[in-house]
Amino acid sequence: MQSALHEAVIAIAYAAGLKIMTVYAQDFGVDWKADASPVTAADMAAHEYISTQLAALTPDIPVLSEESADMPTAQRKSWQRLWLVDPLDGTREFIKKNGEFSVNIALIEDGIATWGVIVAPVHGFIYYGGAGQGAWTRCRPAGQTRPIQTRPAASPLQVAASRSHADARTDALIARLGDVEVIRLGSSLKFCRLAEGQLDLYARFGPTSEWDTAAGQAILEGAGGALVDLQGRRFRYNQRETLLNGDFLAAGDMALLGRLRS
Repeated sequence: MQSALHEAVIAIAYAAGLKIMTVYAQDFGVDWKADASPVTAADMAAHEYISTQLAALTPDIPVLSEESADMPTAQRKSWQRLWLVDPLDGTREFIKKNGEFSVNIALIEDGIATWGVIVAPVHGFIYYGGAGQGAWTRCRPAGQTRPIQTRPAASPLQVAASRSHADARTDALIARLGDVEVIRLGSSLKFCRLAEGQLDLYARFGPTSEWDTAAGQAILEGAGGALVDLQGRRFRYNQRETLLNGDFLAAGDMALLGRLRS
Protein backbone atom coordinates (compact mmCIF):
# COMPACT_ATOMS: atom_id res chain seq x y z
CA MET A 1 0.00 0.00 0.00
CA GLN A 2 2.71 2.43 1.00
CA SER A 3 6.46 2.35 0.62
CA ALA A 4 8.80 2.85 3.55
CA LEU A 5 9.69 6.24 2.07
CA HIS A 6 6.06 7.34 1.98
CA GLU A 7 5.50 6.20 5.56
CA ALA A 8 8.55 8.18 6.69
CA VAL A 9 7.26 11.32 4.96
CA ILE A 10 3.83 10.83 6.54
CA ALA A 11 5.54 10.69 9.93
CA ILE A 12 7.42 13.91 9.17
CA ALA A 13 4.23 15.71 8.13
CA TYR A 14 2.40 14.53 11.24
CA ALA A 15 5.24 15.59 13.54
CA ALA A 16 5.27 19.01 11.87
CA GLY A 17 1.57 19.26 12.67
CA LEU A 18 2.34 18.65 16.35
CA LYS A 19 4.82 21.54 16.28
CA ILE A 20 2.13 23.73 14.73
CA MET A 21 -0.31 22.76 17.49
CA THR A 22 2.19 23.82 20.16
CA VAL A 23 2.06 27.36 18.76
CA TYR A 24 -1.69 27.14 18.15
CA ALA A 25 -2.27 26.60 21.87
CA GLN A 26 -0.49 29.84 22.76
CA ASP A 27 -0.85 33.52 22.07
CA PHE A 28 1.27 34.22 18.99
CA GLY A 29 2.23 37.15 16.82
CA VAL A 30 1.65 37.58 13.11
CA ASP A 31 4.11 39.01 10.60
CA TRP A 32 3.35 39.94 7.00
CA LYS A 33 5.27 39.05 3.86
CA ALA A 34 5.86 41.35 0.91
CA ASP A 35 2.83 39.85 -0.86
CA ALA A 36 0.62 40.74 2.15
CA SER A 37 0.22 37.09 3.21
CA PRO A 38 0.61 36.31 6.91
CA VAL A 39 3.32 34.21 8.52
CA THR A 40 3.63 32.99 12.11
CA ALA A 41 6.08 31.13 14.30
CA ALA A 42 4.14 27.95 13.46
CA ASP A 43 4.83 28.37 9.72
CA MET A 44 8.54 28.71 10.39
CA ALA A 45 8.76 25.90 12.95
CA ALA A 46 7.03 23.48 10.57
CA HIS A 47 9.17 24.65 7.63
CA GLU A 48 12.43 24.18 9.50
CA TYR A 49 11.43 20.76 10.80
CA ILE A 50 10.17 19.41 7.47
CA SER A 51 13.12 20.78 5.51
CA THR A 52 15.65 19.31 7.92
CA GLN A 53 13.95 15.93 8.13
CA LEU A 54 13.42 15.55 4.38
CA ALA A 55 17.03 16.54 3.70
CA ALA A 56 18.18 13.79 6.08
CA LEU A 57 15.73 11.23 4.68
CA THR A 58 16.34 11.90 0.99
CA PRO A 59 19.52 13.96 0.57
CA ASP A 60 19.31 13.49 -3.21
CA ILE A 61 15.86 15.15 -3.46
CA PRO A 62 15.83 18.94 -2.92
CA VAL A 63 13.08 20.67 -0.96
CA LEU A 64 11.09 23.63 -2.26
CA SER A 65 9.03 25.10 0.56
CA GLU A 66 6.79 28.14 0.66
CA GLU A 67 9.19 29.59 3.22
CA SER A 68 12.30 28.96 1.10
CA ALA A 69 11.03 29.68 -2.40
CA ASP A 70 13.20 32.75 -2.96
CA MET A 71 15.87 31.09 -5.08
CA PRO A 72 17.11 31.45 -8.66
CA THR A 73 14.57 30.08 -11.11
CA ALA A 74 17.25 28.24 -13.09
CA GLN A 75 18.33 26.38 -9.96
CA ARG A 76 14.92 25.00 -9.07
CA LYS A 77 13.97 24.27 -12.70
CA SER A 78 17.03 22.04 -12.99
CA TRP A 79 15.48 19.68 -10.43
CA GLN A 80 13.72 16.69 -12.01
CA ARG A 81 12.60 15.46 -8.60
CA LEU A 82 11.76 17.59 -5.59
CA TRP A 83 9.64 17.79 -2.50
CA LEU A 84 7.13 20.63 -2.77
CA VAL A 85 6.06 21.74 0.70
CA ASP A 86 3.52 24.02 2.28
CA PRO A 87 4.46 23.72 5.95
CA LEU A 88 1.26 25.47 7.08
CA ASP A 89 -1.43 25.79 4.44
CA GLY A 90 -4.23 28.04 5.63
CA THR A 91 -2.29 30.45 7.82
CA ARG A 92 -5.28 32.81 7.83
CA GLU A 93 -7.44 30.02 9.24
CA PHE A 94 -4.72 29.20 11.77
CA ILE A 95 -4.78 32.82 12.92
CA LYS A 96 -8.58 32.68 13.23
CA LYS A 97 -8.19 29.44 15.22
CA ASN A 98 -10.94 27.67 13.29
CA GLY A 99 -8.93 24.48 12.75
CA GLU A 100 -9.03 24.58 8.94
CA PHE A 101 -5.34 24.39 8.14
CA SER A 102 -2.99 21.65 7.03
CA VAL A 103 0.54 20.44 6.35
CA ASN A 104 1.17 19.60 2.67
CA ILE A 105 4.05 17.62 1.18
CA ALA A 106 4.15 16.46 -2.45
CA LEU A 107 6.73 14.56 -4.47
CA ILE A 108 7.22 16.15 -7.89
CA GLU A 109 8.77 14.04 -10.66
CA ASP A 110 9.30 15.55 -14.11
CA GLY A 111 6.70 18.18 -13.36
CA ILE A 112 4.02 15.78 -12.08
CA ALA A 113 2.78 15.58 -8.49
CA THR A 114 3.14 11.80 -8.24
CA TRP A 115 2.39 11.41 -4.52
CA GLY A 116 1.28 13.64 -1.67
CA VAL A 117 0.33 13.75 1.98
CA ILE A 118 -1.90 16.25 3.78
CA VAL A 119 -2.22 16.32 7.57
CA ALA A 120 -4.99 18.18 9.40
CA PRO A 121 -3.27 18.84 12.74
CA VAL A 122 -6.30 19.81 14.86
CA HIS A 123 -8.09 16.48 14.38
CA GLY A 124 -5.10 14.32 13.47
CA PHE A 125 -6.44 13.24 10.08
CA ILE A 126 -3.90 12.09 7.49
CA TYR A 127 -4.63 11.81 3.76
CA TYR A 128 -2.19 10.46 1.18
CA GLY A 129 -1.96 8.91 -2.26
CA GLY A 130 -1.11 9.41 -5.90
CA ALA A 131 -2.34 8.71 -9.41
CA GLY A 132 -2.28 4.98 -10.15
CA GLN A 133 -1.52 4.24 -6.49
CA GLY A 134 -4.88 4.86 -4.79
CA ALA A 135 -5.61 7.16 -1.87
CA TRP A 136 -6.11 6.53 1.83
CA THR A 137 -6.86 8.20 5.12
CA ARG A 138 -6.23 7.41 8.74
CA CYS A 139 -6.62 9.24 12.02
CA ARG A 140 -3.20 9.69 13.59
CA PRO A 141 -0.23 7.52 12.57
CA ALA A 142 -1.39 4.40 14.40
CA GLY A 143 -5.03 4.68 13.30
CA GLN A 144 -6.79 2.23 11.02
CA THR A 145 -6.11 2.96 7.36
CA ARG A 146 -9.00 2.99 4.92
CA PRO A 147 -9.05 3.60 1.17
CA ILE A 148 -10.92 6.63 -0.13
CA GLN A 149 -12.43 7.41 -3.50
CA THR A 150 -14.42 10.15 -5.15
CA ARG A 151 -18.13 9.86 -5.89
CA PRO A 152 -20.41 10.49 -8.88
CA ALA A 153 -21.68 14.07 -8.83
CA ALA A 154 -24.49 14.40 -6.30
CA SER A 155 -27.74 16.36 -6.50
CA PRO A 156 -27.63 19.00 -5.24
CA LEU A 157 -23.95 19.45 -6.03
CA GLN A 158 -21.83 20.13 -2.98
CA VAL A 159 -19.35 22.80 -4.03
CA ALA A 160 -16.34 23.85 -1.97
CA ALA A 161 -15.48 27.52 -1.73
CA SER A 162 -12.61 29.22 0.01
CA ARG A 163 -13.42 30.63 3.41
CA SER A 164 -10.92 33.51 3.14
CA HIS A 165 -10.68 34.12 -0.62
CA ALA A 166 -14.18 34.65 -2.02
CA ASP A 167 -14.38 36.15 -5.52
CA ALA A 168 -17.02 37.18 -8.04
CA ARG A 169 -16.04 34.60 -10.71
CA THR A 170 -16.48 31.72 -8.29
CA ASP A 171 -19.83 33.12 -7.21
CA ALA A 172 -20.87 33.39 -10.88
CA LEU A 173 -19.91 29.76 -11.56
CA ILE A 174 -21.84 28.60 -8.51
CA ALA A 175 -24.87 30.60 -9.65
CA ARG A 176 -24.95 28.92 -13.06
CA LEU A 177 -24.62 25.43 -11.60
CA GLY A 178 -28.18 25.67 -10.35
CA ASP A 179 -29.09 23.51 -7.35
CA VAL A 180 -25.95 23.52 -5.21
CA GLU A 181 -24.90 23.52 -1.59
CA VAL A 182 -21.87 25.71 -0.95
CA ILE A 183 -19.41 24.45 1.67
CA ARG A 184 -16.95 27.08 2.92
CA LEU A 185 -13.68 25.49 3.96
CA GLY A 186 -10.09 26.61 4.39
CA SER A 187 -6.79 25.26 3.04
CA SER A 188 -6.13 22.02 1.14
CA LEU A 189 -8.77 20.23 3.18
CA LYS A 190 -11.10 20.92 0.23
CA PHE A 191 -9.10 18.46 -1.87
CA CYS A 192 -9.31 15.86 0.89
CA ARG A 193 -13.09 16.19 1.10
CA LEU A 194 -13.31 15.76 -2.67
CA ALA A 195 -11.06 12.70 -2.51
CA GLU A 196 -13.15 10.96 0.15
CA GLY A 197 -16.42 11.62 -1.69
CA GLN A 198 -17.84 14.31 0.60
CA LEU A 199 -17.75 17.13 -1.99
CA ASP A 200 -18.21 17.35 -5.75
CA LEU A 201 -16.38 20.44 -6.99
CA TYR A 202 -13.79 23.00 -6.00
CA ALA A 203 -13.24 25.86 -8.43
CA ARG A 204 -10.62 28.52 -7.84
CA PHE A 205 -10.29 31.72 -9.83
CA GLY A 206 -7.40 33.83 -8.67
CA PRO A 207 -3.88 33.24 -7.47
CA THR A 208 -2.69 30.23 -5.55
CA SER A 209 0.85 28.88 -5.38
CA GLU A 210 2.13 25.52 -6.51
CA TRP A 211 2.62 24.29 -2.94
CA ASP A 212 -1.09 25.00 -2.29
CA THR A 213 -2.28 22.42 -4.82
CA ALA A 214 0.40 19.76 -5.44
CA ALA A 215 -0.30 17.39 -2.55
CA GLY A 216 -4.04 17.83 -2.93
CA GLN A 217 -3.88 17.08 -6.65
CA ALA A 218 -1.89 13.89 -6.06
CA ILE A 219 -4.36 12.63 -3.45
CA LEU A 220 -7.39 13.61 -5.53
CA GLU A 221 -5.99 11.83 -8.60
CA GLY A 222 -5.28 8.75 -6.49
CA ALA A 223 -8.92 8.76 -5.40
CA GLY A 224 -10.22 9.00 -8.97
CA GLY A 225 -10.66 12.75 -9.43
CA ALA A 226 -8.73 15.46 -11.24
CA LEU A 227 -7.43 19.00 -10.99
CA VAL A 228 -7.18 20.80 -14.34
CA ASP A 229 -6.85 24.29 -15.72
CA LEU A 230 -9.71 25.91 -17.61
CA GLN A 231 -8.50 24.25 -20.84
CA GLY A 232 -8.69 20.82 -19.21
CA ARG A 233 -4.95 20.37 -18.81
CA ARG A 234 -3.49 18.58 -15.79
CA PHE A 235 -1.50 20.92 -13.55
CA ARG A 236 2.27 20.59 -13.77
CA TYR A 237 4.83 21.90 -11.29
CA ASN A 238 8.18 23.70 -11.26
CA GLN A 239 8.02 24.22 -15.03
CA ARG A 240 7.70 28.00 -15.31
CA GLU A 241 9.34 31.21 -14.20
CA THR A 242 6.55 31.78 -11.70
CA LEU A 243 5.36 29.50 -8.92
CA LEU A 244 1.86 30.99 -9.08
CA ASN A 245 -0.96 28.82 -10.38
CA GLY A 246 -3.64 29.86 -12.81
CA ASP A 247 -7.36 29.24 -12.40
CA PHE A 248 -8.41 25.64 -11.86
CA LEU A 249 -11.26 23.19 -11.47
CA ALA A 250 -11.00 20.20 -9.14
CA ALA A 251 -13.68 17.52 -9.12
CA GLY A 252 -14.28 13.94 -8.15
CA ASP A 253 -16.47 13.13 -11.14
CA MET A 254 -14.71 13.49 -14.49
CA ALA A 255 -18.05 13.88 -16.26
CA LEU A 256 -18.75 16.96 -14.16
CA LEU A 257 -15.51 18.54 -15.38
CA GLY A 258 -16.64 17.87 -18.95
CA ARG A 259 -19.97 19.60 -18.30
CA LEU A 260 -18.27 22.65 -16.81
CA ARG A 261 -15.99 23.06 -19.82
CA SER A 262 -18.66 22.49 -22.48
